[in-house]
Amino acid sequence: MIDIPDELIATQYAYNGAAGRAFVAALPGLAGRFLEEWGLRRDGAAMYGMCALVLPVVREADGVPAALKLQLVDEETVGEPVALRAWGAAGAGAVGVLGHDPGTGALLLERLDEGRPLSGVAGGGGVPGGSRLVGEVADARHAVTVLGEVLARLAAVPAPEGLRTLGDAVERMLAAAPDAVGRLADEEERRLLADCAAAVREVAGEPGDRLLHWDLHYDNILAGRADAGRAGEWVALDPKPLAGDPGFELFPALDNLFDAGEVVWRFDALTEALGMERDRGRARAWTLGRVLQNAVWAVGDGERELAPDHAEIARRLLGVW
Repeated sequence: MIDIPDELIATQYAYNGAAGRAFVAALPGLAGRFLEEWGLRRDGAAMYGMCALVLPVVREADGVPAALKLQLVDEETVGEPVALRAWGAAGAGAVGVLGHDPGTGALLLERLDEGRPLSGVAGGGGVPGGSRLVGEVADARHAVTVLGEVLARLAAVPAPEGLRTLGDAVERMLAAAPDAVGRLADEEERRLLADCAAAVREVAGEPGDRLLHWDLHYDNILAGRADAGRAGEWVALDPKPLAGDPGFELFPALDNLFDAGEVVWRFDALTEALGMERDRGRARAWTLGRVLQNAVWAVGDGERELAPDHAEIARRLLGVW
């Protein structure tokens, strides 16, 4: 029996409508199918995020621990196996792919140490979904430094052909920006979002060609396992890949485990890790682009104000706090 977590059901229904309901209904059958076809046995409690169910498993043929990931195929997830294999070929520090079914999007992944996310180093207690910094600033800064190292390895790899592109995303967000600005209730936030859009327009003509993770925060980096030869290594997982400029990658590490007083320090540390310390203006513009992108989505869902963390990140990077 596969119990589908209520939180996963709720997010699928809320964000994916009929497709999400169909996905949830099919999950028990999908899990049973791939446990049998790939010769797997369950090896722990199910895990989940906003879009996927993950079952810890062991491959019966050779005893290799793995993770069976089941998710709805959409524009964000369809490129995941492509990106993971490209990073794997380059030795860039991403989770390994052991199997993939293109028709359903099912993935068999290398097992990492799910009890040791990088958020635990930052003082977040290793609890997935933590959104506030708990613990010493020194620990959080160490986590930022580790994330920067992982990010630099990933962003060094050129994007394979066929992935969605930052150029397309920029075109959509700039087209939607005037309406998003106009729908905000607060005048100061309208100015702030207009400044974000202006910054993005300055860099829109050079969207970049690196392989981006798009969602690299502290819970999407786990410790590697000694039985897989990755003891002491921090490994990235769960990408929503696209081709673009590495400056577009910084926002999740500023927003996750948010600390307003650390925004500028984190930004500087991450740009240095990426070798962008002499081009922080471009990195700043792309980070403001993430604020704009999130605001466009939020306004589309009926919101009339910026998320407080997002607004503060924009203020700090624009120097208007």
